[in-house]
Amino acid sequence: MQKPLQLSFKNVEGSEAMKEVVRDRVGHLERLYPNLIGCRVVIEAPHRPARGGGRPPLGIAVEVEIPGKPKIVVKDMEERRNPRDHGVLVNRSFDVVERKLDEAARIIQGEVKAHEAAGETGTVSRLYPDQNYGFVEAKQAGSLYFTRNAVIDGRFDELAVGTMVHLTLATGEGPMGPQASSIRLLGGDRAVE
Repeated sequence: MQKPLQLSFKNVEGSEAMKEVVRDRVGHLERLYPNLIGCRVVIEAPHRPARGGGRPPLGIAVEVEIPGKPKIVVKDMEERRNPRDHGVLVNRSFDVVERKLDEAARIIQGEVKAHEAAGETGTVSRLYPDQNYGFVEAKQAGSLYFTRNAVIDGRFDELAVGTMVHLTLATGEGPMGPQASSIRLLGGDRAVE
């Protein structure tokens, strides 16, 4: 990894056994995916007391950075029955991280296509701001209807004809035919005419 492992404990004392399980799992990730940038693990017990007067649950957050992709974040929690055995929680979380890294690696290598729901890019082709809707043109999906509510972060008013967007195709059609379920602006880029 380009950055050293960041391992921290909040409201709970980290045992050497737990630290060793985390280090082993991170070492395994490094062998499987040598291009990892970094890994951050936080293990914590909430401040609130547990129901029934027992131990509060223990939570874990694992964050892994890989080149060219968003961070992979996995969070999990379990009730604390045995104060010394949290290997199951750690291993379960790292198993999920490995599956997500496998999926990302297969997509990068072109073995599998990204899910259709992951969307595609398109260009706003027509816009009717007074009526709160517009159309976007996408290479694969063609012309798609969208509403103000489909625009992420309420940025409908920032749209203009030619604005490049990332879109997700809705499973059903809208009142004007095929529809986009979400529209996200792409950094203010405009299509080249």
